[in-house]
Amino acid sequence: MNRTEKSAYNSPNRADRRNFLAGSGLLAGGLALGVGNAAADGHKSDPTFKLCLNMSTIRGQELNAAEEIEVAGKAGYDGIEPWFRRINEYVESGGTLKDLKKRIDDHGLTVESAIGFAKWIVDDPAVRADGMEEAKRDMDTIAQLGGLRIAAPPAGVPRGESVNMDAAAERYSALLELGDEMGVVPQIEMWGGNATIGSVEKALYIAIKAGHPKACFLGDVYHTYKGGSSFESILLMGPQALQSYHMNDYPADPARDTIKDSDRVFPGDGVAPLTQILQNFVAVGAYPALSLELFNKTYWEMPAEECAKVGLDKMRKAVASVAA
Repeated sequence: MNRTEKSAYNSPNRADRRNFLAGSGLLAGGLALGVGNAAADGHKSDPTFKLCLNMSTIRGQELNAAEEIEVAGKAGYDGIEPWFRRINEYVESGGTLKDLKKRIDDHGLTVESAIGFAKWIVDDPAVRADGMEEAKRDMDTIAQLGGLRIAAPPAGVPRGESVNMDAAAERYSALLELGDEMGVVPQIEMWGGNATIGSVEKALYIAIKAGHPKACFLGDVYHTYKGGSSFESILLMGPQALQSYHMNDYPADPARDTIKDSDRVFPGDGVAPLTQILQNFVAVGAYPALSLELFNKTYWEMPAEECAKVGLDKMRKAVASVAA
């Protein structure tokens, strides 16, 4: 498959999918995050999986933001998911967002999401206010790069503490309203085992309770497993909820209670039910951008170009298994 080929896979027969949705109770009315809300928001599913590179995958190679874009473009990815930390370092060292935007455009890439750690969810009002200002700066940055979304994880909550779920929903709603002003959508992100948003169930509660039409969920193969949630939860969502998803795999050992971010492996190299996960997306008509997010130090020892290409090939293989 060359760079110009799309990772396009036909959705299942419309009547078959309609029967599935009716049988699962999603067709009649839908959920706030499901199929019905997608139409209301104007967000339509695209029957392709865009394959993207989350820059954590090549973080250990210590490239700057421009070099990371070059790696993703030359490898043949459809899009990228940069980290604000690296973008800010690039600008502080004399680079410009205009230059990064040109590189992105030259390679035909899209910016599907971006990773930051603004403390929008914390209980301390002063810290939360600073967090919202950071989120505003992040949104402005990513908008200038042509991006549409950012991650909204439970960053900044002190260890051993948790935020009340209803309070978290109210704060996520405020973040979404800020996103309306900036033209960027914050996606509620779970961190498996986190005291505040440690499961898919908690993330969806917060998203639904926020009561905002653009609320959506940034899922992750590893974090779903780490948080003890079921991948069948995907069947309760739809195109509006599932716009981006972190793609990775996990080994059988270490066990769930001791596994760490750094244990993640390339898709297909672990025991995650990737085919089931992708089939569940297709079943509800959702084709999120699949972003390869890894923190494996072994991969950081590889040349960045090789690491990116291996990851892309393994994602393509996983997606091809659904079309077969």
